[in-house]
Amino acid sequence: MELPDKRVIIEFVKVGAYVKVSAIDPTTKVEVSIVGDPSMSQATLERTAVQKLKYVLHKRKEID
Repeated sequence: MELPDKRVIIEFVKVGAYVKVSAIDPTTKVEVSIVGDPSMSQATLERTAVQKLKYVLHKRKEID
């Protein structure tokens, strides 16, 4: 599934022994977060957050 708008806002916040990654779709204003190990690559964490965002947007579309 593609995002309605190809842009995604990504935010990384290191909190103690983990990192919180948020992905926001600027068109729908839907935000999701994941928590990961800071030793993982930034690309892996970002990819996981974007996959979750796509999943949530797809689920919301099914409900509407």
